[in-house]
Amino acid sequence: MKVLRLATAATAIGALFAGSVHAVDPAKIDWKRVPTKTVALFYPAQSTFQWLRSAEHPGADPVGKGEACVTCHKGQEQAKGDKLVKANQLEPAPVKGKNGAVQLKFQVAYDNENAYFRAQWKTKNPFPGEAYPFRRFDGKEWKPFGAQKLSAAARKGEQLGLYEDRFSIMIDDGSVPGFASQGCWLTCHNGLRDAPNQPTTDEVKANALLKAIKKTDVRKYLPSTRTDNLASWDKGRSLDEIAKIKAEGGFLDLIQWRAHRSNPVGMADDGYVLEYRNFDAGKNPFSSNFDAKTGQPKFMYDAKKTGRKALTEKDIRKGRTAMVLGQNTVPFDPKAGWKAGDLVSQYVVSRENSTGSAADNKQVKGAWKGGTWTVVWARPLNLKNADDKALAEGKVYNFGFAVHDDNITSRGHHVSFPVSVGFGAKAAIEATRLK
Repeated sequence: MKVLRLATAATAIGALFAGSVHAVDPAKIDWKRVPTKTVALFYPAQSTFQWLRSAEHPGADPVGKGEACVTCHKGQEQAKGDKLVKANQLEPAPVKGKNGAVQLKFQVAYDNENAYFRAQWKTKNPFPGEAYPFRRFDGKEWKPFGAQKLSAAARKGEQLGLYEDRFSIMIDDGSVPGFASQGCWLTCHNGLRDAPNQPTTDEVKANALLKAIKKTDVRKYLPSTRTDNLASWDKGRSLDEIAKIKAEGGFLDLIQWRAHRSNPVGMADDGYVLEYRNFDAGKNPFSSNFDAKTGQPKFMYDAKKTGRKALTEKDIRKGRTAMVLGQNTVPFDPKAGWKAGDLVSQYVVSRENSTGSAADNKQVKGAWKGGTWTVVWARPLNLKNADDKALAEGKVYNFGFAVHDDNITSRGHHVSFPVSVGFGAKAAIEATRLK
């Protein structure tokens, strides 16, 4: 079996780190000398910004006055998650067997150049969630194969439940009103994917703001970008107003490590939340492997290096499946003798093609062992990009954590209440200064 050769080897990633300017390989830090903070992450179901302020929520009044979620719910993460993960008024589509909470072990250090993160959590499954939905040849066409477990197709058994594991950090420097108290609930709203009152594609296309930014669905956004008190998805401000909010720093950084679409090249993607869940300027480490004009993949696996041009369903859990440009791929050949059931990845991954602010997270490495992911991460300090929150010594930030586990995405994650993180400053988590 040669499937394990489809991803970049750990030694290759280490070599990439070694060649970086001012880089310390975060895997070589003595993490035993850095204090560990355990943060409870829980399943939120459909507890959106609007629900928290509705009559259905007993705490609506204090929430509306800006009080922190932990005022009522400190230490209740496990109990809340175990309740919300089952069928209830906030969970119309429960995922069978899904766990209600995740215990995240988190460490932070820094030096003159970088902040360093180390995150560990146990996965529900006895294997790493490294695979992502594919394109499958049915004998005539290349069609989608696999879908995240909250999707209708997966719930009905029409598609295999399939998605990559992810670890995300949302960062506020104090410029987003309410984030320190209510965290990521400022970003999750009715109308989002898998949330209540999800609009149709035609409704989204008819909306002035979403039409202007060329979007066909609703993703995370901040209340400041909407005009009404309930921050309705369809009540968007003008682009000029949103640009002013961004220029004043009123956005959240959102950085995400992905087991399939970034880990094979030792990276994480970089984005931000404002009027939408945006990616930073430049290019991410992943891009589509499907050509809509031809209806075919752009690349296939390099048989000379991997032993095959495609995978089959039985290969999905036997090894890594990522397609890394220049390492295990060649241009797609429509005459290569394709058989029904052949699979190629929906995305291709490339370190070399990553550019700009979107490529800031160049030193990130995840390893799964014995049921636990360990992700080590270097994040440059003092970034000057207009779409980043610049981490700096002497300052405190509000972090929100999320883990996507068990073949799921969108609201199916586990999330934390906001946690303060200080770099040479007092906070709930204080970064260790490296010598």
